[in-house]
Amino acid sequence: MSRRNAVSPGDLLRLGLFGLRTRPTRVVLSALGIAIGIAAMIAVVGISSSSKAKLDQVLDALGTNVLTATKTQGFGETPPLPETAVESAERQDDVLTAAGVGTIPRQAPYRNALVSPLETKGIGTMTAWGDVPAVLGGSVVSGRWLDTRPDAVPQVVLGSQAAASLGIDRVAADTRVWMNGSWVQVVGILGPMALAPDLDNQVFVPGGLAAELGFDGHPTAVYTRVDPERVAQARDVLARAIRPDSPGDVGVTNPSDALAAKNATDDSFTGLLVGIGGVALLVGGIGVANTMVITVLERRAEVGVRRALGARRRNIRDQFLVESLLLSFLGGVAGVVIGVGVTAAFAAANGAPLAVPLWAVAGGLGATVVIGGVSGIYPAARAARIPPTSALAAV
Repeated sequence: MSRRNAVSPGDLLRLGLFGLRTRPTRVVLSALGIAIGIAAMIAVVGISSSSKAKLDQVLDALGTNVLTATKTQGFGETPPLPETAVESAERQDDVLTAAGVGTIPRQAPYRNALVSPLETKGIGTMTAWGDVPAVLGGSVVSGRWLDTRPDAVPQVVLGSQAAASLGIDRVAADTRVWMNGSWVQVVGILGPMALAPDLDNQVFVPGGLAAELGFDGHPTAVYTRVDPERVAQARDVLARAIRPDSPGDVGVTNPSDALAAKNATDDSFTGLLVGIGGVALLVGGIGVANTMVITVLERRAEVGVRRALGARRRNIRDQFLVESLLLSFLGGVAGVVIGVGVTAAFAAANGAPLAVPLWAVAGGLGATVVIGGVSGIYPAARAARIPPTSALAAV
């Protein structure tokens, strides 16, 4: 008897699919709730992973062995870095190469002589020691880098944001800016500096022109690229090398640490958004439970006929439970597809690699199975408890 009344998994699957096909509109709307929750979770995790992968690419390209030395910021007046700071840093055994910049206050370039001196667009002016973009892993997108020799002719190199503000996108023979009452030739335009974004809105001039503009000779920042195996040791000795008499006045930082800290902040925000997606998934599960309860009420006659033909309570229970699982699973598959699609669109728009962790996909589909099972337990048990006589009375 028990063998005759047994229902194979294939039969249960066919019954579940048949039940879903008979109510397509309700099924789509119920599955949509699950799909939204899963799509939100997959998209949030995928976007975070893609952003992290892009950051890893940036760090791999730029390196994590750049150290920046500046004067410390405190309550009192900290003396500026010594004029010999770049040379002192470059002499250290762990330092592979060094460069520096110095701020020239109250100086800005203009597109022409008719622009008001007040309209600086936030552009600052700096002088430079050494090949700053090379040390920082930057690039010159047009022209060349600055000639930093003290006797170099007046010239200027534009940071990426400064160039955009001035409306200059490439260097030509007649590309000039107005500075300090005269025209100065533009020789280069830099790309964005990921490790020193504060340089993007600056223009750079050689030492001779800097002296004419009133530069005091003190570097504002010293950038060093050190032995990758001895970053910690180089950090410890760099301040003392630059200012032996007062190393506490020199602060040494690793720019890549700031990028990593930003990524950690993004991770915290990602956790919050995943939680919101979980709430949406819970709401979708409630929708599935509601759909299954209504389905049981509408199909009392079907339950009665099946019970009269010999189906046991567990057969009825399994049928509706499988139907609930299928409904949730279909919503989960749709949610995964939508979430991966959103992540792919984000990655393409931001030039980041597509990175959707397999654990997120597997976890999303697993969550839908759990939600479907939990949502279907009560409706399935309720269907199994329907007496055949009362169910047949509805026929």
